Amino acid sequence: MANTASARKMTRKIAKRTAINKSRRSRMRTFVRKVEEAIAAGNQQDALSALQSAEPEIMRAAQRGIVHKNNASRKVSRLAARVKALAA
Repeated sequence: MANTASARKMTRKIAKRTAINKSRRSRMRTFVRKVEEAIAAGNQQDALSALQSAEPEIMRAAQRGIVHKNNASRKVSRLAARVKALAA
């Protein structure tokens, strides 16, 4: 348990920040899931449009420190490759 006023304030700040980060992570995962569902359905048009909306969301999460920049780039790259493979 926090003993000082500053420590109590920090626990409040951390709790607030955790909730915000959790929300942003969930939002990013939802966008990724939409792309994966379109890929699983084999619908390239839907997958492409879902990817175009998911990419900025993933990169925004990286900017905000929710995921690492390289992790975000890897996610986008792998999703794009899977969407492209649907055309073949």
